[in-house]
Amino acid sequence: MKIAFVGKGGSGKTTLSSLFIRHLAAAHAPVVAVDADINQHLGVALGLDEADAAALPAMGAHLPLIKDYLRGTNPRIASAETMIKTTPPGEGSRLLRIGEDNPVYQACARTLRLDDGSVRLMATGPFTESDLGVACYHSKVGAIELCLNHLVDGPGEFIVVDMTAGSDSFASGLFTRFDMTFLVAEPTRKGVSVYRQYKEYARDFDVALRVVGNKVQGPDDLDFLRAEVGDDLLVTFGHSDWVRAMEKGRAPRFEELEETNRDALRALRDAVDASYERRDWQRYTRQMVHFHLKNAQSWGNAKTGADLAAQVDPAFALREFAPEEGSAAAHAPAQGTARSAAR
Repeated sequence: MKIAFVGKGGSGKTTLSSLFIRHLAAAHAPVVAVDADINQHLGVALGLDEADAAALPAMGAHLPLIKDYLRGTNPRIASAETMIKTTPPGEGSRLLRIGEDNPVYQACARTLRLDDGSVRLMATGPFTESDLGVACYHSKVGAIELCLNHLVDGPGEFIVVDMTAGSDSFASGLFTRFDMTFLVAEPTRKGVSVYRQYKEYARDFDVALRVVGNKVQGPDDLDFLRAEVGDDLLVTFGHSDWVRAMEKGRAPRFEELEETNRDALRALRDAVDASYERRDWQRYTRQMVHFHLKNAQSWGNAKTGADLAAQVDPAFALREFAPEEGSAAAHAPAQGTARSAAR
């Protein structure tokens, strides 16, 4: 299951995404955590010190490897150089699974041990000196979009993405790649402004959006959020001594998190699990192709010198592996090829 945490800067989305990741890991669920924010804080929120967090491999720096691996033997993709962030899989492409081992995870992921489990942690990477003044951050998150386009995940396994702040994710098709998007909002006018933008932009793409109220201190705050976001409000988080200690680098064991906040995390998990029934792989694939064709026409064809529309395999649609398929595909010579996932 693919989950995004979004919200304005300072809303607490990184903190809440890290709590949710810890909650899943404590249940021994397979989890890939991705820091896609321009301000790379997820690793620290999960317990790394600043130096170790800064040393995480940047996905953007491994983009050639990611492209070459995912391309596989797909005859519609002449070379890794002709792949862009929206390139969809087709016959012969390699696909990714949450729990498998593959060259992408080997290069870009690091296993992080938590109190009662572990997660794979990946990061887009910060701006480098060569990026300053000449690159936009969406060039960094392109690696994540490409991986999500090639991901075949099922219930009980999770990829949790801490997204860039505000509505910047709408600069690509990345916002449509998730089963559930949790928008973290404070009980203020600024806090709900991003919600209104997100709701409007996502309206035509059937994005599953629920609001998570944060820093809610009493009934007045709760009433405000209910009046502003209505039934989209799922749950709220209040003050947490555990979080305050974590932010000082002295987090207790996760089992000591306040019970009210643990209940809120259970509500998030329940909402994600319930979203599985609404999965539509055909729609997911159509949206992938839609944004690929838009990007190809807008800039991709000119940049690569190729007709990127020809990369679309009209007979292909993503679907889940059955457990035995996933196991077999993970160990086959052409790992996880799209032959197993097309229908």
